[in-house]
Amino acid sequence: MTVYETILKRRDDRKKQMAVLIDPDKLDDSIIRKMAVSAAECSVDYFFVGGSLLINNRLDECTRIIKETAGIPVVLFPGNTLQMSWKADAILFLSLISGRNAEMLIGRHVVAAPYLKLSPLEVISTGYMLIESGRPTAVSYMSNSDPIPHDKDDIAMCTAMAGEMLGLKLIFMDAGSGAINPVSPDMISHVKQSINVPLLVGGGIRTPEKAAELAAAGADLLVIGNAFEKDPGLISELCKAVKGL
Repeated sequence: MTVYETILKRRDDRKKQMAVLIDPDKLDDSIIRKMAVSAAECSVDYFFVGGSLLINNRLDECTRIIKETAGIPVVLFPGNTLQMSWKADAILFLSLISGRNAEMLIGRHVVAAPYLKLSPLEVISTGYMLIESGRPTAVSYMSNSDPIPHDKDDIAMCTAMAGEMLGLKLIFMDAGSGAINPVSPDMISHVKQSINVPLLVGGGIRTPEKAAELAAAGADLLVIGNAFEKDPGLISELCKAVKGL
């Protein structure tokens, strides 16, 4: 099965899913290996790899280490059109539907499209929604885009519906890396009830209790990164909480 088919099947089987997000700029090879081992031991579903900048040109190496160590699908979560590696399994083709910056809605996609067409990567069109998290994040700064206010459930709901109607295969609500507050359970619940495509949620998820709460609110797949950078052992705790083990 493709990555997208797997996401759909596990969603349809009512199995909550978790992705470990790795920014190659922030971690050395030994930490990446530890995270990959921990992820494999507790049956993490996917690795998402990417960052706002990626200045060290380590995307290929990071992807190789994960695949050799864990054997878990690697999905690119690109901050820009230069963040592509043919060593990965899939790429989230992100359209920033929460903002009004045309470059992030379609402009950069036109540049990336011919390269992706030639690549072996599975391309998964994804409606990306930034949600206010209590402070500006790298994503909001780099995208020159205002996030949806944290308490505007109706705006989030209608934005997600529009993304689905445009044919996007996933909706990803993200408070951003290092967020103070994660997306609220109420907003997740409202959006989940309004769409039929899988719902991904990330940003600011640091504890098993919060992960379980957001999964219960309706997130089909939780994307967690910063919490593991100092303590890879947390992967097991959060994975168990997400999956209800």
